[in-house]
Amino acid sequence: MSPASFESLFIAPDASLHDALARLDANAQGILLVAGHDRRLARTVTDGDLRRAALGGIPASTSLEALPAKAPLTAGLHTTLAEVLAAMDDARIDHMPIVDAAGRAVDLITRRELSQRVYLSSPHLGDDEATLVQEAFSSNWIAPLGPHVDAFERELAARVGVAHAAATSSGTAALHLGLRLLGVGPGDIVLCSSLTFVASANPIRQLGATPLFVDSEPAGWNMSAQALQRALDTLQADGLRAKAAVVVNLYGQSAEMDALLPLLEAAGVPVLEDAAESLGATYRGRPSGSFGHLAVFSFNGNKIITTSGGGMLVGNDADLIQHARRLSTQAREPARHYEHVEDGYNYRLSNVLAGIGRGQLRVLDQRVERRREVFSHYRQALADHPEVRWMAEPPGHVSTRWLSAFRLEHAHPSRARDMLLDFLERHNVEARPVWKPMHLQPLYAGARYIEHAPGQDVSRALFEGGICLPSGSNLEPAQLARVTTLLRRGLDLVRGGA
Repeated sequence: MSPASFESLFIAPDASLHDALARLDANAQGILLVAGHDRRLARTVTDGDLRRAALGGIPASTSLEALPAKAPLTAGLHTTLAEVLAAMDDARIDHMPIVDAAGRAVDLITRRELSQRVYLSSPHLGDDEATLVQEAFSSNWIAPLGPHVDAFERELAARVGVAHAAATSSGTAALHLGLRLLGVGPGDIVLCSSLTFVASANPIRQLGATPLFVDSEPAGWNMSAQALQRALDTLQADGLRAKAAVVVNLYGQSAEMDALLPLLEAAGVPVLEDAAESLGATYRGRPSGSFGHLAVFSFNGNKIITTSGGGMLVGNDADLIQHARRLSTQAREPARHYEHVEDGYNYRLSNVLAGIGRGQLRVLDQRVERRREVFSHYRQALADHPEVRWMAEPPGHVSTRWLSAFRLEHAHPSRARDMLLDFLERHNVEARPVWKPMHLQPLYAGARYIEHAPGQDVSRALFEGGICLPSGSNLEPAQLARVTTLLRRGLDLVRGGA
């Protein structure tokens, strides 16, 4: 329902039954909202109401306000999707008007849309995956070893432009292994992007080290070189040095490596590149994941390609990657019996899931192209909304647009963000806030944090007004059009301050 269509639902109390019938025929929504100029909802009128009036002998010239009084069944702005559906079920109705605190009608929920959820980023499987999985079953290679694992490692390493890769059970497992291989342990300090998912930071704690969180830069939202320099200067002044740095490539876009890497190299800090969200992106012609001493990818169900759950640790140091493979299989020594000299983990990817990954990797370019098309559609459709500030794609970058993300410029950004998210959720559309920065997480209360500039906390501002939209490569045109229409209506609602 477009904003214009929503407006067509309103009808004045003094309109006639004949006018109401004509309006119902025109908008084909099956309901009208009877309200005056102030939009306070007096009642609703449906096809059934008009049929009953005709059967009761009420003339078509009769005004709507002359009908028997009927209090409308409504929901409020903070009513959840589940509550709306339960109320509709109880009343056996197919429409639910939403009213604000003043009783003004601001939205309408229909049962039809509640059965058609649009997801943020759902898995998108192709034609090859089933064939490759069947090969795993036919050969009885089901365990976390096998030819698909070996092939997936080779193929992904080649795609990323690195020499070696080790397939793991998750991206988080790869992060844990990568930090351990870089020598991170108890008492160490690890620099880490603050605007990221918690998996980027948790392995630091789990290894007994301490994170020092670094702010984002305003345009591309990734680690700020300005803040990084201040962090390094702060450590140097304290007589300290970071053991490693986790540089995150956010929402499918590489960090500004030409600005960050020289600073870290000069300070003697090795880089673990968290490319979990950026497989398929490039920076100045080089693939994301090819810049760090080590890098990780994730194949979680919501990523641009998926193995349902899985990850990859990549790098050019053969000894490090071989060590990762050993650690990920419980660090078993090459002996006839089970021999262990160091602690390891059960972190290896299964041969079955690697088969899925190989099939997914074959269509990576198409998946990237489609997600970029989705982003372009949103940006063009909302070009007349200056309060929408998209995550930029600076020169030299090609982002996958894993998630289409923007920040709302608003006097009260968190309230505006939540109002829009609530609106979309009521219409069964999944959208999410931008990642809550690590320095704002209760888990990391008290952790050191370096802002982009004194008094300028970019990560906090991005979280407070930031929204991620449905971005899947399998979004149907009708779904994308529906989300876009709802966005325009929701933004109008936010602008009105309802």
